[in-house]
Amino acid sequence: MGNQKSPAPVPAVTLYTGEQMPCIGMGTFGSDRFTPEEVSAAVAGAIRCGYRMFDCAACYGNEDRIGEAFREAFDEGIVKREELFITTKVWNDMHERVEESCKKSIADLQCGYVDLFFIHWPFPNYHAPGCDGDSRNPDSKPFGAEEYMSTYRQCEALVEQGLIRHIGMSNMTVPKLEAVFPLMKIKPAACELELHPCFQQKELFEYLTARGIQPIAFMPLASPQRPERDMCPEDVADLEQPVMKRIAAAHGVHPALIAIKWAHQRGQVPIPFSIHQKEYESNLRCVTEDPLTEEEMEEIASLERGNRLVKGQVFLWEGANDWHDLWDESGTIVH
Repeated sequence: MGNQKSPAPVPAVTLYTGEQMPCIGMGTFGSDRFTPEEVSAAVAGAIRCGYRMFDCAACYGNEDRIGEAFREAFDEGIVKREELFITTKVWNDMHERVEESCKKSIADLQCGYVDLFFIHWPFPNYHAPGCDGDSRNPDSKPFGAEEYMSTYRQCEALVEQGLIRHIGMSNMTVPKLEAVFPLMKIKPAACELELHPCFQQKELFEYLTARGIQPIAFMPLASPQRPERDMCPEDVADLEQPVMKRIAAAHGVHPALIAIKWAHQRGQVPIPFSIHQKEYESNLRCVTEDPLTEEEMEEIASLERGNRLVKGQVFLWEGANDWHDLWDESGTIVH
């Protein structure tokens, strides 16, 4: 294990509620390549080196083992529960049983409550974890605002019960957000979305920040180890871009750390994942030292390529054209 470090030097962002959230977290999706035990061991090590935010999800299949790492850290006095910011998500097959999903995650994670609870996808189009990219569920349906709000209202009830502190949205689009915002009683505190140098989602990013909703960046390194079903010939390798390599050389670090620095300085909260201590320690440390210059930030801003890597094609419904229909690229919701 790494030496235990104080989390104090790690900056925080302030949510609209006034509560602070660490500016970087550790993702825990690795179920396609790593065992729950390997992910849990990484979480245990990350707590000891100063991580205080962990992004979990029921469908990752490892929350019970991560909970063991949390419990050991609590019992050993390494960290108190209130010092951790724990997020999890309701999976697509539980949109009508949100409280049940939340309580199971809380029990598995042994955390008492959830700081931020996401609706993982904006429709209940279930597919089995690890399924083939060509898989389709005949029961899948396009997005519906009222159906989504039925799930969201269950999340609002969880806030009122004290089971969760904040509600999060994930994999949304501006048209979908426009459809549901007027119907909400409790404003979402954050939105998790794919963000990396070659996929910056400028319109959605600015829409969220203008409304005080914190963007959380999954795949901040463009996930070169993502599942094969999410790999396409046209995909761009962000970290191989000459600009990224040149800036990394100037700072004497790997391009991955430049992507994390860019994410932090842009104002999104990155949640990179690694089971390797050297990597997750350097991921954490890089947001506290040697920032990018304004010129370097501008250079990275120019790398936008529309390089969406998680296309979501397994969630398509009968009659949909292709994965583009999931993302409302024309500015209207595709039904």
